[in-house]
Amino acid sequence: MCMLVIGGTDFIGPFLVHDLERRGHTVAVFHRGLSAAPFPVNVQHILGDRRDLAADGAELRRFAPDVVIDVILSSHAQAMALMETFRDLARRVVVVSSIDVYRACGVPHGTEPGPLEPVPLTEDSALRARPPYPRQALERLRGVFGWVDDDYDKVPVERVALGSAELPGTVLRLPMIYGPGDRLHRLFPLRKRMDDGRKRILLADQVAVWRGPRGYVENVAAPVALAATSPVATGRVQRRPGAPLFRARIGAARGGPDGLAG
Repeated sequence: MCMLVIGGTDFIGPFLVHDLERRGHTVAVFHRGLSAAPFPVNVQHILGDRRDLAADGAELRRFAPDVVIDVILSSHAQAMALMETFRDLARRVVVVSSIDVYRACGVPHGTEPGPLEPVPLTEDSALRARPPYPRQALERLRGVFGWVDDDYDKVPVERVALGSAELPGTVLRLPMIYGPGDRLHRLFPLRKRMDDGRKRILLADQVAVWRGPRGYVENVAAPVALAATSPVATGRVQRRPGAPLFRARIGAARGGPDGLAG
């Protein structure tokens, strides 16, 4: 199949592109040409800006993807543009989402009222009713991830991606991801102390009792590739086998689910 990856030059993207190429698919990466990610020589490059897909519509149509995988979809407006661009061109879109769609993620940020959600979370756990992050937190996030826009919210992104009868959607809710390319350096405080040979690592109480799903970047890219290449993924809810903390929501033409990774 012809697989188009939008935002495939950073973090998850290169692992995903290599996985798709190893599976024998024809792969193109749509990006701004600002990254020198090492891709196989037969991977095609389509230069353009994710924020203005219509400007590169002719080039995207020439590639004629069967499946479009959007790794950096940020907002409702971007999701609408994605569906409009590929509605009569591709057979399916695959959208990388985040566990921050859950109400459980909004409670500790103070954006969702009420008590904590029961755990473990599932595909059917309650979603947020409000934006995921306070304005200051969103500004810090934008300083790290350039693809995050002012209206970042994965909940409306999911609803748009799963709401089209003409272009079925697959939505993957990813955990917090660590590994090569992690700009937040999530595990650095622990790894540094291990590298220093410390026999004990002291943690503040609130850090020690905190629990959250994590995934190694290459291990996360693999199920994204599987979901994109398997027709079984269309119209179904799936979990990554062997990793109960990885949650995938997959649907087609349902009007959306009853609803930052990477």
